[in-house]
Parts: sequence; C-alpha cells; structure tokens
Amino acid sequence: SSMAGRFTSVLGVGGWDEFTDAVRAVMQSAEAVRDASGDAGPMAVLVQRQIDARRGGVMFGVDPVTGSTRHVVVEVVPSGPETLVGGTAVADHYVLTRRGRIERATLTGESPRLDGTLRRSLARMARRAERVFGAPQDIEWLVDSTDRLWLLQSRPVTAVATADEQRGSVLLGPGPLAETFPAALRPLEDDLWIPPLREGITRALHTSGAVSARTLERSPVVTTVGGWAAADLELIGVVEARSSLRRRVDPVAILRRLTTAWRVGRLRVAMPGLASDLVATVDRDLGEIPRLDTLTMEELVDLLDRSRRELATVHSYEVLVGILMIAQGTTSGAAVAVRALHDARSAGWNDEEVVSRAPVVLVLTAPALGVAPALPPEVQPRSGPVATLDQLDQREALRVRARWLQELLARAAEELGGRLVESATLPGVESIGDLALSELVDIANGGPAPGDLSERSAHEPGPPLPVSFRLTVAGDVRSASSSSHSRPDEHAAGIAAGGGRAVGVACHRSASRAPPKGAILVTRHLEPQLATVLGGLGGLVSETGSALSHLAILAREAGLPTVVGVPDALTRFPAGSRLMIDGHTGEVEVLEAPCEDAPRSMAEP
Repeated sequence: SSMAGRFTSVLGVGGWDEFTDAVRAVMQSAEAVRDASGDAGPMAVLVQRQIDARRGGVMFGVDPVTGSTRHVVVEVVPSGPETLVGGTAVADHYVLTRRGRIERATLTGESPRLDGTLRRSLARMARRAERVFGAPQDIEWLVDSTDRLWLLQSRPVTAVATADEQRGSVLLGPGPLAETFPAALRPLEDDLWIPPLREGITRALHTSGAVSARTLERSPVVTTVGGWAAADLELIGVVEARSSLRRRVDPVAILRRLTTAWRVGRLRVAMPGLASDLVATVDRDLGEIPRLDTLTMEELVDLLDRSRRELATVHSYEVLVGILMIAQGTTSGAAVAVRALHDARSAGWNDEEVVSRAPVVLVLTAPALGVAPALPPEVQPRSGPVATLDQLDQREALRVRARWLQELLARAAEELGGRLVESATLPGVESIGDLALSELVDIANGGPAPGDLSERSAHEPGPPLPVSFRLTVAGDVRSASSSSHSRPDEHAAGIAAGGGRAVGVACHRSASRAPPKGAILVTRHLEPQLATVLGGLGGLVSETGSALSHLAILAREAGLPTVVGVPDALTRFPAGSRLMIDGHTGEVEVLEAPCEDAPRSMAEP
C-alpha cells in the first residue's frame, strides 16, 4: 500500500508553537496505522516550504481504470491538491497521451482549461518520475503564482487494472437487450431466455459469415452480469468495432469478406421463403400444444427443451433478416399490439382475456416469471389504418413469435415448479425462480432440491449496468463511458432514430404518472410499456436502445423525434429542462436549465 491519506498533513504553519503542534499531530497519526502484529512503525516528519497554489491537482502516470500505460491521467482544481485528495472538490479530468495531447476530458468549468505548455510539462514530469522511481507514479503537483510547476510528492500507483484484466475484454452493455429485459433476471429466467438468444445470434452471425469463427469464440455474445442482460456491443453493431490497417489489408480477411458477400447473396434470395415457413411452423406448433395442466411432468420437461430450441431458431432468423437488409414494411408489432389492446379495452375484456384472444399484446410487456403480463390500462393508438398481425413484415413477425415462445417457456416452467411445490418438493412458489433450469429438471426427474435454496431468495441482483463497460478477470464492471457527467451538457449526440426535430420540456418516467402532453421523455431503456404513451409525447431520448427496436419503429411511425444511445441522458437532461432534439442527426441540446419550481410530476424518476 502507498498509505495514501493515512497520515496527517498540516498546512499553513506559522511560528514555533504552531510548528511543534503540527509535528506532534503528524507523529500521533502514526499510532492509527499498525502492521499485522499490531505495532506502529517508525515515523519521519517531512518539513517543506509552503507554496501558494494558483491551481494544482493529482496526476497518475498510468490510467488506473484501464491499466493503459499509454495514457497519463490528470485532475485539476483551482487551488492546491489538498482539496482534491481530501474529497472536498470536484476536479476537471483529463486523459492525456504520454506527450500531453488530450484524448478525453470532463470539465466542470471551475478551472481554466489546461494549455498545451502545461499539459506537455505535466506529461514530461510523469515520464521523469517513472524513470527515477522505476514505476508509474501518483503525483501531487501545483502551479504557483509565477506559473512555475512544482512536484509536491510522488508515490507508486498501487490500484491499477492489470494488463491481464483488460487484455481481450470485450465492450459490453445493455444495448437493445434492455428493451426486452428491462429488469434484472432471476436464475431460472436467465436460463430460459438468454441461452436461446445467445445461440440464435451466434448461429446467424456464423451462417452469414459476418463475423469470423475466432471472433465468435472469443465473445460472450450475450450474457448476464449481476442478473442484468448485456451484449457484445461491437459484435452486434451498436458501436463500431476497431479495425487496424493490417486487418483491413490482410488477404485472409479480404477472402473472407468476398466469401461472405457470395453467401449473403444466396441467403438473400432464399431467406424470405425460409422466414415465412418458420413463422407458419411456430404458429402450428403453438396451436397444437394442449393445456399445460393436462401435460405430465415428462411432457413439460420435453416442452421446455423443444421451445428453447425453437426460440433460438426464431432469434437466428430474425437476426439474419436484419443482416441481409431484406426490404421491410413500415408497421411494427408494437403498433399492431397497441391497436389490438385499444380494441380489447373498448370491448371490455379483462387482461387474461386480452392475452388469450389477442396474444400480440405480449410485445408490449417484458417477459417475467411468476407474474401475469402487466398490460397498461390506457393506450393511445396511432391514427389511421394499422396493419394486422398477418400483414407484418418478416422481421416483425419473427419478433412477435419470439415473445410468444418466451411466454410459453415462462408458463411451462411455472406449471412444472408449481407441481413440485404442491408435492412439497419445493418450499414455495417464490423459490422457483431461484433455481437453474437444470436444477428444476433434475428435481422434476426425482432429484433433491438444492440445500441452499432457501438462502438464495436473500441474494439481491447487482446494480444496473453502465451503458458500456468491460469486465475484469475478477468479474468487476469497469465503465467504458467516455465520461461521467456531474452536470448537464449543453449538447450531446446519440443515434438518430428518426422523426424530425422537436423542442419541449424534459420529463423522466414515473410509474404513477403519465408524461405531460408534448413532453420530451428521457428514459434509461426503450421498454415495451412505453409504446402506450408515445402518442402524447413531443420527443423521446434514451440512454440505450437501437434505431431498429420496436419502440423506435413505432416512434418513427408516429413522427415522434427519437434519439437513442445517449450516455448518461438522465443525468445530463434533468426533468424540467427545455430540450431540442433532432431525430435525423441524433443531436440533443439543452436550451434552458430546469426551473427550481418545476412540477414534481416531471422530477420523479
């Protein structure tokens, strides 16, 4: 340990009495730090001349988050570094190259921007200190009133991500998965839905040749972290993959691209017929399933296995249709579902009748185990004619079937688990979701319940995931967002999802209140339930999401300006601020900061 901050420092000492008091205070601080045997080590007191700082800060000769030795990380405050290291100041944050060029910066506006001369001097100081001490250093520095740069103290950087932690790690994030799985998944939910999705995407990418087999082997494709679904963002195209010059001119890679083009050409011809056949097959298979309460335990286990395999195939075809860019229609499954739900509400159907007689409404809900689909009580369908379920294009039709299969898997697992509860094999229905699918099947086949099952319910899911992150070898989440915004930015850019331009007041989603008419809704994810409120909005901004998602398509149909993939949008655009958004360019701009007396309905998250 570098013992950073463990001992007392006394500044601004004047006169002999203050000096002796300061020495005693420093000596006494050693008593609080003891070794493994309980002894306090010897203490030397360093006496230095006080230098009045015009500004100062801390500098690391290595990026402690990524472990990159190609960067120098500098934090600056308009005072001496004591306020920064003491945690009482918010600093400007710079990531510099080893020669002082800015790679990234997060600025508070409290300090003057670092000029090129000072940046180069700081980078040179970091390099020299590393040469002298043999390792990257944690340096406290300041600039005095004459613009002279001083090194105040230096110690080794101790808490650094190792190369092994970062090497080969992929860029992960919720991405478009947050639209389907907006909440953390329980173990059984994970096993029911995530492996078929992973297999389907992998199969599609391999079949199309869009990604090399080696890349697929190295990637998790889709996984869960702390119960939250995450995908390889570069693999699924949410962010642009890095490509070196060598890779672009590699003859093997060029040959693979040519082979892929030939294969894609053949697939594009065959795919429409194959997708239509699969939709018809799924509809037939679902129609032939008897009531679940009439099936035996063995039949339920078999149904779970067959349905997961069929779900993987549907996911694969849906991804392939997207990769091949087969011409698609303009109506989404969500639009059909909203119209169906509106008609059902007008007819006075209850939720159970709606799901049974118009199952397309399931696309407005997220799959969940142990709870009935939460249909919204009120909906605002788009005006004008809407396509029927049979008129949906192939990709939308496949998405609807995927949601049906997810619901079937949930209900079959619930039926199987419920019988085990009735026979007292499981302690209660709340324990079903804490099982892995393999455990549920083993118990159904006569095996014992896990001994720790009663303790699993106390296990909480992890915190929501950053928009983008990497995992260390130890499984820790390291955010890869370009910055962490402590206050609103005047401008931000995301992924343009269409719908034109709009100006309106930002609101954050509230579970108890509908967004105000004409408001710009700022949300973390494009959850299916949002489809019912789009009609009254002026615009939509999301931290995650895809321009090809259900909600984005539905928003475009309604002419609603939509921007997705805006990092930290909820922090950058507080409720009550006046925004301009452009669905064609992806631009989001703060026109006015929120008023102090903004309505609480806009301030509730």
